[in-house]
Amino acid sequence: MTGATSPRRVLVTGAASGIGRATALLLREQGVEVVATDRSPDGLAELGRAGAETVVADVTVANDRAALLSAAGDADGLVNAAGIMRVIPLAAVTDEDWDAILAVNLKAAFYLARDLGARMRSGGAIVNLASVAARRGDNAEVLCYAASKSAVLAVTRSLAHAYGPRGVRVNAVLPGLIDTPMQDGVLDRVSAIRGVPRDELEAGRLEPVVLEHRAGSPRECAESIAFLLSAASSYVTGQALSVDGGIVMP
Repeated sequence: MTGATSPRRVLVTGAASGIGRATALLLREQGVEVVATDRSPDGLAELGRAGAETVVADVTVANDRAALLSAAGDADGLVNAAGIMRVIPLAAVTDEDWDAILAVNLKAAFYLARDLGARMRSGGAIVNLASVAARRGDNAEVLCYAASKSAVLAVTRSLAHAYGPRGVRVNAVLPGLIDTPMQDGVLDRVSAIRGVPRDELEAGRLEPVVLEHRAGSPRECAESIAFLLSAASSYVTGQALSVDGGIVMP
């Protein structure tokens, strides 16, 4: 760990809500310069008040990504937290569903990690948000989402190999059941698809969580992301860290 440094300037995508927002706020608390981006200007307002630079952008649009890379400047950290989920019965999945989900969850994350990572100096770090859905198959209504997050793990490993010789680390965090607006939407949609009362689904979803049978908070995920960005994890790369209360164990 001799001479290891933590990123001083970090680009965080999907920063308007959930895990992305919690990560941007935590990094600001730690004195890190943060460039926060999302499609929602309202969601970015609080981050601006916290001292983050905010950029309204759509990570699926090449010109917007170019603007983000310009705003990021000499950033030596990246958190790919932007993501979407569509809860869809298998028989109803369309090409448009696949294209929309892969565009945000996989392609945008890859392009930003590739292009920003290529210019990071030694000590730089990238954290990609995957999901425990990548390791489970028990919710067929989110098959497209799970597949995209499985691919994120493959991209993470490949980029770790590519950038490791330059001292740039690439890791993934796999959130489990985290209390975010996305999770609320999942319960509502699955309830409608399956014809099962929402409160019944909510009561059962926490049973597999070993740790106190509770959901996690965005802040708990943010703490793990901040660790993987920091010099404290200077010998960690190509790894997938589950933050899921023990739903999935090796």
